[in-house]
Amino acid sequence: MTAKMLDGKALAQKVKDEVRAAVAGMQDKPGLAVLMVGEDPGSKVYVAGKVKDAQEVGFHSFHHHLVADTPQERLMALVQQLAADPRVQGILVQLPLPRHLDGEAALLAIPPEKDVDGLHPANLGRLASGRACLPSCTPAGCMELIRLSGAAVSGKHAVVVGRSNMVGKPMAHMLLDANATVTVCHSHTPDLGAVCRQADILVAAVGRPRLITGAMVKPGAVVVDVGMNRLPDGKLCGDVDQASVAQVAGFLTPVPGGVGPMTRAMLMKNTLQAARNQGLR
Repeated sequence: MTAKMLDGKALAQKVKDEVRAAVAGMQDKPGLAVLMVGEDPGSKVYVAGKVKDAQEVGFHSFHHHLVADTPQERLMALVQQLAADPRVQGILVQLPLPRHLDGEAALLAIPPEKDVDGLHPANLGRLASGRACLPSCTPAGCMELIRLSGAAVSGKHAVVVGRSNMVGKPMAHMLLDANATVTVCHSHTPDLGAVCRQADILVAAVGRPRLITGAMVKPGAVVVDVGMNRLPDGKLCGDVDQASVAQVAGFLTPVPGGVGPMTRAMLMKNTLQAARNQGLR
């Protein structure tokens, strides 16, 4: 068996085309503010992509790049300024922040209605309780890729490897809402391979290069690789050993070109929804 690759780039473009068409019909254009601190290479690439996407779909784009030694007070003041700005319907603070900064405090300062990354406790709480919210972008993108596979979710066993607030926990809730039976694994899970082999849908989101091997995958499973790890030689790889897993899985997301583009696309979709929630038409 050779897994069918799920093309995140093509699906992301479809989502962005839908957002652009909706924005073209709006009297007022949504505004997206992206705030980055420091010079993290990965963050710079992501932020450049997000700013490009925002311009592509027709949003007003506000890009704020602060120096690495920016004090907490300056960061909080800028977030609060953006929160009060009527031109801005969506705010994203690019993570990770430099170690001296309190990222949680910055996220809490974003009004939930402008939290287009879906990481404010209010949005995470609404997601956990099955209520309407701005969903976390990466898990929402994963769900779209799973749907692209055409595989059933309802009644299936889904295994999520990783329990972060950014991906693992919201991913589990989204799969539960789709009527999957969900197991969440983490660093204290005994015999990870045995658990993963039970999964009809396997989502890897731990930040450990090639952790999931073909021997850990159920034949025909849908495998979603959220990881983006840079190896010593500079190459990128995911949390899944693509070569061995591709010989077992039914569907597999590539790295790069899988979940990453969909995360950015769902940010655009969330910003459009946030703008509509705030009365833009």
